[in-house]
This record gives sequence, structure tokens and C-alpha cells, in this order.
Amino acid sequence: MDLHILDHRLRVTSISKTGLEHYTHPLIKLIFLRNRTRCKFFSLTETPENYTVVLDEEGFKELQPSEHLLVEGSIWLPLNVVSNGNASSSSQAVGVTKIAKSVIAPLAEQHVSVFMLSTYQTDFILVREKDLSVVVETLEEEFNIFREEGGESVPVQSQDTWKGLQRNGREVMQVTVHPVLIPENQFCVMSLDPDTLPAIATTLIDVLFYSNSPGEGASVNQDLECIKFFSFTLIDGYVSLVMDTEAQRQFPADLLFTSSSGELWRMVRIGGQPLGFDECGIVAQISQPLADSDISAYYISTFSFDHALVPEEDIVSVTEMLQAQRKDVPH
Repeated sequence: MDLHILDHRLRVTSISKTGLEHYTHPLIKLIFLRNRTRCKFFSLTETPENYTVVLDEEGFKELQPSEHLLVEGSIWLPLNVVSNGNASSSSQAVGVTKIAKSVIAPLAEQHVSVFMLSTYQTDFILVREKDLSVVVETLEEEFNIFREEGGESVPVQSQDTWKGLQRNGREVMQVTVHPVLIPENQFCVMSLDPDTLPAIATTLIDVLFYSNSPGEGASVNQDLECIKFFSFTLIDGYVSLVMDTEAQRQFPADLLFTSSSGELWRMVRIGGQPLGFDECGIVAQISQPLADSDISAYYISTFSFDHALVPEEDIVSVTEMLQAQRKDVPH
């Protein structure tokens, strides 16, 4: 299999709910006016707490500094696994499940923090630029590694990466098993032709910027039946949308397309308190048992919490699996 280090340098940011009005213009520009911006990697995810915006350096220039904008300090690089020329695998499972053992677990063992962004088309594993030498050294036995440079794929060996962190020899730390929340919403993972974005502009703007949402700092308690979650990505010309069925009903059905099975997904939200960016192994903690059971999963990290989407028919077994995992943790 091939692992590609894509030609994007990314920033991970958060816009507060109360500060969104200060950023509607640049966000609308980044979503709808592709010919007016040089941004090639853009992702916007609304959760009850805030809006997570992941974007390349060209897009980041559009966001003016303010008290409403939090910026994680690192440059992040997106990795993508490609099998037989396609971003897919022979496994029946889709999403993060198919890379759990080959990518996610080995990086967790080397204390490399990852930020996951699954889309309709593929899965992006974001790693800090400063960790790249460790990433290459850790994964080069399993993958042919290439770096995208100006449209060309250049082979990479560990000695080619710049001096950075060496393979981490620290003792394996006890991973914190975070609480999870499983809301009642059913979710859809969809795409559309980017040329049809103008046709859904008013609906998309309404859902993103004017829908009723919990207020700033709203807490998500364990009794919450439904959760506000909407994700839009526009990466290298490909659009991906994740929304619940209630939001989906607001869009014209003939413009959005999903997999042939039309599968519905349920969410597992990871974290009781904001997770931060330095803890390693959070994605592995969820993706590893799913991979063991060959259960598909999309995985979307945000500024505060992580979110896994699993097929609705598997939610009972996934819930039992996670409950058993918590029982196995020494107190």
C-alpha cells in the first residue's frame, strides 16, 4: 500500500458560537467562491460547543485574528492511504477501520498525536509537521511513502526527512479511557458535485449559520438525546457532507448522493472534557476494537471532542464493546 503526504500545510482552528458573525463572510467565500481564493483544503464542522475550521495556509489568511478565534499552534500535514491506486481497501469495512492497525495504532505506540478527518471520499490522517520524521520511520516498513510536491509524487525514506523527533523510546503510557456519548440522531455521509453548490447555497447557509443551536459554552450532558453536528469539507475539489437526517430533509434530494446502500450512521462522541491535542491513542482506542470486529467507521476530530460514526445496525454491539472496554480499565 502507498501512503501519501499531501501537499497541504494545515491549521486547526475554532470559532466560538458567539463570534461566528465576525467570520460569515470569509467562510462563505471559502465554501462557495472557489475562484476567489487559493484555498484547496477546507473543513468546517459545527458541534454544540463551537465551529472547528481546518484549512490550508491560503485559507487561514482569510480568518482575521480575534478573541473569537482559537488557533492550535502547530502546522499539520494530511496523510492519505492509497491501495491499488484507489483510496480504498479490499476490506468490507470503510473509513478509519481499514487503517486502524496499519497507521493509527503504530503512531499511537510512538506517541504521535493524530487529528482524523474522514470524508465521503477518503480518510485524512493529520499529523504535526514536527512529527513527520517519526511518522515516516514508523510506517515505512508497511507502506511505500510518497510526498506530493507540485503535483508530483516523490518517494520518501526516513533518512530523507529533516532532522526532527527521533523514534520515541518512552515507556508506553496508560491511555485514558474517555467517556463516550451516543446521541439518538441518525446521520448521513454524502457528497455532491461542487458545481451544484450554488443550487444549495441558501439551504447550506441557513443550516450552518442560522439554525437553532445551543448557546456558547453549552454543555452536552449524558441525557442529551440529539446533538448538533454538521460537517462540510471541500478538499481538492471534492465535497463531503455529514449531517443528521433532520438537516438532510432541508436539502434537495436529487443533488446529494450517498453510497448505494444509503446507509444511516450513529455517532459515538468521545470525551467528557475537551480532549486537547497532545494526548495520543484516542483514535486508536476507538478504531482498534472496531477493526477487530470489521465494523466500518468514519472518524472526525474537532477542536474539543472526537466523533466516530458507525453503521446504525452495529450501534448496539459497539456500545457493548465500549462499555466492556471501560470495565477492563483499572481504577
